[in-house]
Amino acid sequence: MEERIVKIVENQLAELRPKQIHAVLELLGEGDTVPFIARYRKERTGSLDEVQIREIQTSYNKAESLEKRRDDVLKLITEQGKMTPALEKQIKTADKLQTIEDLYLPYKQKRRTKATIAKERGLEPFAFWLMTFPKDGLVEKAKTFIDPEKQVESPEDVLAGAHEILAEAFGNSAGFRDWIRNYTRRNGRFEAKVKPKGKEKDEQGVYQLYYDFDEALTNMVSHRVLAINRGEKEGVLKTQIKVEDGAIMRYLHFRIIGSHEGPAVTYLQAAYEDAYKRFIAPAIEREIRNELSEAANTQAINVFGENLYHLLMQAPIKGKVVLGFDPAYRTGCKLAIMDPNGKFLAKKVIYPHKPASSEKRQAAAGEFKAFLEDYGVEMIAIGNGTASRESEEFVSSVLKTIDRKIYYVIVNEAGASVYSASKAAREAFPELHVEERSAISIGRRLQDPLAELIKIDPKAVGVGQYQHDVPQKELTQQLDTVIETAVNQVGVNLNTASPQLLEHISGLTKTTAQNIVAWRDENGSYEACNQLKKVPRLGPKAYEQSVGFLRIVQGKNALDNTDIHPESYKAAKQLLAKVGLKLDQIGTQQAVTALKQLDLKATAAELGIGVETLQDIVAGLEKPGRDLRDEMPAPLLRSDVLTLEDLKAGMKLQGTVRNVVDFGAFVDIGVKQDGLVHVSKLTKKFIKNASDIVAVGDVVTVWVESVDLNRHRIQLTMLDPNEG
Repeated sequence: MEERIVKIVENQLAELRPKQIHAVLELLGEGDTVPFIARYRKERTGSLDEVQIREIQTSYNKAESLEKRRDDVLKLITEQGKMTPALEKQIKTADKLQTIEDLYLPYKQKRRTKATIAKERGLEPFAFWLMTFPKDGLVEKAKTFIDPEKQVESPEDVLAGAHEILAEAFGNSAGFRDWIRNYTRRNGRFEAKVKPKGKEKDEQGVYQLYYDFDEALTNMVSHRVLAINRGEKEGVLKTQIKVEDGAIMRYLHFRIIGSHEGPAVTYLQAAYEDAYKRFIAPAIEREIRNELSEAANTQAINVFGENLYHLLMQAPIKGKVVLGFDPAYRTGCKLAIMDPNGKFLAKKVIYPHKPASSEKRQAAAGEFKAFLEDYGVEMIAIGNGTASRESEEFVSSVLKTIDRKIYYVIVNEAGASVYSASKAAREAFPELHVEERSAISIGRRLQDPLAELIKIDPKAVGVGQYQHDVPQKELTQQLDTVIETAVNQVGVNLNTASPQLLEHISGLTKTTAQNIVAWRDENGSYEACNQLKKVPRLGPKAYEQSVGFLRIVQGKNALDNTDIHPESYKAAKQLLAKVGLKLDQIGTQQAVTALKQLDLKATAAELGIGVETLQDIVAGLEKPGRDLRDEMPAPLLRSDVLTLEDLKAGMKLQGTVRNVVDFGAFVDIGVKQDGLVHVSKLTKKFIKNASDIVAVGDVVTVWVESVDLNRHRIQLTMLDPNEG
């Protein structure tokens, strides 16, 4: 790691201590993963969390790219023999990539321009002479540059060539571009208009809001930028960034002409006006559009990532026999039953909806009831796709005829069909049809959302905004990071985890994850974590990075079912001995009581470990097998159903947040359509983003504001109307 780059990172992340930044970069350089550093190297980093560690990593990578470009530009200009001490100083002190690119622009190898041709014709000295503001003799001077062999046949040709040279020089000025760019950012407006035949391409009126749109650049929000970009791409809208250019012209006049007078002023003024219109303004419009799009893409990717994290971290329904219900009309509803551990037990197809015959529809209720009773089903997961609400009504009506209480949950089935047709699903259930695999996936999403959703391309889970419009490489990187964070925060059971789940564990790869499962299949369940050392291609570093995030339930060593790293097992046993406990007593009330009485600072010194590590050991001993998801909101259980027609303004309901976007949250309240809580109706205080208040999976109380039966739209509020 280069010290000059580290210095840049330190300046950018001034809220962190240099010692923390150095420690993180050293650990990353040693091959440690972000989850491992955050969990097991707290003493070295000063307890930085994953977000801060990734911020250091990202900042270093960006600074490294900036330094590489700086070195390249210095080298390229030097090779041209055009480097000056002043220019070198400017490039070396530039702290933004854009500034470096602006400084390099005049020296950039480009196609032959009119200015290039004019220089080849020997007109550059005349252009520079104009900049001295001669009092007279312009035409006479121009005549001395006439050269028919070079196609310069008149004074007008000389002046035209000089104009091109000056316009390009003014257009390439880093200082001019920087000032005009900043002025445009502060004062420019974003305009969108419908194209002449645009309405014909927008039959649903999706972009109607932007048919005559005018907004200050400083007020542009990301979801509008993305919507306009899409409308432009689909040929519905045309866009423009407009700015009053009077101040810009006055600035250029002051910088180029100042108080000078004389015949050259007219030509220089024409050159800077042309430079702005032809070179600077279009380039800055492109730059600002790119900036707006990049910021909007980043925001959309972050929203998607945050939503995915909360979706993955939804509380699992543990210890219940679950029926997965994949709704459909013509092909029938596919049912699959899983035991409390997620093992597939039985499948069935019923036909409760039209166009099935009346005989099949009448038989469906009896078949469904018998299926529930035969396997002692305790919970039903209904997919939210086609025929979902009709299936919910059917399920609700059957449950009323059963004496014991069975609840159902509407489960987001986005991506279930993608998974069902995948190689992993075919290998797991080769004898089943795609729809039957889908019913299993829906049921397991209720039992363990993380383990099941991990098998699906995250872009297919439908919890973002404009996810197909943003750069897919950056989106994939963000989603991989989110999955890595979620999986490692929860930890996985070494004896039940799928290869798809294991490959996201710190230090493991697709190959080592498959080898872990293959070893388990050949040798039986893992009894101790150190057996991982026998897995092919899983070396010491991979073992060190991964083992703390893996669990063995009821193994030989009770510590293997905690998030205590094996490197701390000795200290953990010494601690237990100190408080008079045995390994089989961890997790008991007795252990919790004894450990609460410790003097952490004195005990850490006695055991020769850091206080942070001791705190984590204590937490692991107090609650072995702990699952962060147990603290998340539990799924909203239902036993009856509503219709859109049942809804009335002012009605108070509970619902589950299905998606969070910049402008609000979509809430499932048990009818066919999700209702929208606009960002202004989430809370009385001012917030920038809906995600400041709600997250995917949250169970919230809402009131119905309005219902549009024709457009099937529901407006909700989280502000109690009775509070005024």
